[in-house]
Formats: sequence, structure tokens, C-alpha cells
Amino acid sequence: MSAAARGDAAQVTAEGPCPCGRRDARQRPQAFARCCGRFLADFERAPAPDAEALMRSRYCAFVLEDPDYLLATWHPSRRPPSLAFEPGLKWLGLEVRDHRALDAAHAEVEFVARSRIAGRAQRLHERSRFVCEDGRWYYLDGDLK
Repeated sequence: MSAAARGDAAQVTAEGPCPCGRRDARQRPQAFARCCGRFLADFERAPAPDAEALMRSRYCAFVLEDPDYLLATWHPSRRPPSLAFEPGLKWLGLEVRDHRALDAAHAEVEFVARSRIAGRAQRLHERSRFVCEDGRWYYLDGDLK
């Protein structure tokens, strides 16, 4: 996690459940350090192995308000110059609905991310596109549903 990470960071611990909601074979929550935390902690040496893992780790980066990781994992052709986080937004959960490899270098992930701001519930339902270059997955863009 970068020095800029804040937000719900105090609630996310290495051995606590990963915000992405991934579960192990026994349906127990995966620990953050063994799930998405390893990708956020060392982007250069620990790239996400596939588009779904990258999408899950990017969700965690939004929970932790980690712009460095989000920008680093955004494809340079579509990357914004900076990111701002909405004050008071609390992420509540992630549901991955579909993960499709289109070929060796392209994939799509459909997800629903739930959040709350000022007491109002919100849902972000998106089909995201990813590309793999030089062994590293990047977020390209997505279509809202």
C-alpha cells in the first residue's frame, strides 16, 4: 500500500479479510496479505496473475484510496492524469459476476461494487476490459450496466 493510502485503511489488516471478498476452498474469507494485499504492496515484483485478480486488487485500492496503485494498473493509453476520491464514500462489497479470457492478452470482468455515501446506497455495475502486456495486466475501460 502506498503512503497515500488512507480512508478505510485502518480497518484493513494483513490477516483480516480482504475487501475484495474472495474466499478459499472452505469458503473462509481470504486474508488481505495473501489475497490482494501482496499486489498493492509490491506492484513492481508482484503483478496480478489475471484480469480478475487485477480487478479485485483495484477494488481494494479504491477501498484504501491508493491512487498510486490505481494509476499504475491503468493502461497508459487510457490513464487519467490524476485521481480524486469522493469524500465520505464507503465501499461495502464486491461481487464478481463473470470473468472471461477473450484471448491470451485480453479479458473482461463483470462486477457489481456496492458503496454508500451520505447514507445512500449505490451500486457500480460494470463490464471492464483488460489487456496484458509484457506479463502485466492493465485496466483499459468499462461499460456501465
